[in-house]
Amino acid sequence: MKRSTTDKCMAFDRERIRQNAAELAASGVFIGTSCWKYPAWRGLLYDEARYTWRGKFAKTRFEKNCLAEYAEVFKTVCVDAAYYTFPTLKYVEGLAAQTPADFKFAFKVTDEITVKTFPNLPRFGSRAGLPNEHFLNATVFERAFLQPCESIHSRVGILIFEFSRFYAGDYDHGRDFVATLDSFLSQLPRGWPYAVEMRNKQWLKPEYFACLARHNVAHVYNSWTEMPPVAGQMALPGSQTNPDLVAARFLLKAGRKFQDAVKLFQPYDRIKEVNEEARTAAAALIAEGKRTAKRKTFIFVNNRLEGNALQTIHAMLEAVSRNHFSDQ
Repeated sequence: MKRSTTDKCMAFDRERIRQNAAELAASGVFIGTSCWKYPAWRGLLYDEARYTWRGKFAKTRFEKNCLAEYAEVFKTVCVDAAYYTFPTLKYVEGLAAQTPADFKFAFKVTDEITVKTFPNLPRFGSRAGLPNEHFLNATVFERAFLQPCESIHSRVGILIFEFSRFYAGDYDHGRDFVATLDSFLSQLPRGWPYAVEMRNKQWLKPEYFACLARHNVAHVYNSWTEMPPVAGQMALPGSQTNPDLVAARFLLKAGRKFQDAVKLFQPYDRIKEVNEEARTAAAALIAEGKRTAKRKTFIFVNNRLEGNALQTIHAMLEAVSRNHFSDQ
């Protein structure tokens, strides 16, 4: 497949990343992106000729089929779409059909389970602003989320309960949320790789980490607007709550709002701002994961961290080699 040799493309060595991703996966470290349907990645990850119809780029064809080409390079991806609606059997089996047997999916659990009060957003319609009757309902989660995923159980690398920021109207104290979370986790079916991602930095306390540890649930180190940087979360005592599962999502620069990042970085065709702090933290996680044979490590990178997740991953892997973390 012929690819452009412009500076943009040289910042992402497709074949080298493919080899590195395969080698890392063999040692239990999976690195990939959050979502994969970005037309701006044509010429970097995607061969535009595959998605051209009658001389024009066919967006529908691209979105339907590009996962297969993505999986030629990476061994994991975070399925953000599952956050917005419960996945169907047809949907998850369709994803699996486009990927090899050793490819692992991360699914964000549908917000029907993780939102306590529905935000005032158009997609919630008449429920906007109202309490969510299915919040942390283990029965609904098992029926509506786990059952469709059962047919690809071996392909599920991690299930992430992402909790948006809670406000005083939701919980007076973090310990109240932890008590609810503890009850919920105790009801979940065993045998699935669960993880929790928080957006209330003041709740990252020993009782929260202890709750996750009791249930062998991983804390997801996450870079987000009001969260400490990933390295800061890694340094918190007890933050590695599952010895066999570690996860990190590099999403936004600390202090930056989501919509500001969208405006700054679209259309996500190149890096526009380097985040050395995130790169160093990711490199450390990769190296530590390589040294720990029993552990599975999942690292996901978003375009809105630096402008182009593919090139950021390239830089993170280069940082591993440059800093010789694996020799420490």
